[in-house]
Amino acid sequence: MTNQVEEGVLKNTEPATQGEKDVLEQLLKPEVQESISALVEQLPKLTEMVTQLTAIYETVNSLLTDELLKSETAKATRDILGPVVDSLKAVTKNAMEAKERAEARDEVIGLFGLLKLLKDPQTQKVLRFLSAYLEVCNEADKNE
Repeated sequence: MTNQVEEGVLKNTEPATQGEKDVLEQLLKPEVQESISALVEQLPKLTEMVTQLTAIYETVNSLLTDELLKSETAKATRDILGPVVDSLKAVTKNAMEAKERAEARDEVIGLFGLLKLLKDPQTQKVLRFLSAYLEVCNEADKNE
């Protein structure tokens, strides 16, 4: 490809290829020229954004490749979630055992059986909880 400089403008002396002609035709369209002008006007902002994005990328990349941070984050997560997982396992185990016991029994709980259950400390604890929970729900409904 041979280029010549005339009056400060670089000119190609070889015939343009079809692809180059298509690009030139696109560049001659007014809407394309307006878009290019708008883009050129926004270049300082775009440069600043790219600089900031590069800094963010470098920070995130360094965090993601830091093995000490990864291990400490995993350890902290295990420390926080460990008791929660253990509690959920205990609740699940108790619920499964209670289900099995309830299915194994076929007795009918009558009025006296219900009164006997009401004396049980666990039943009282659950009933107090349910009462407090219903109060909170009623207060929330009134506030809405």
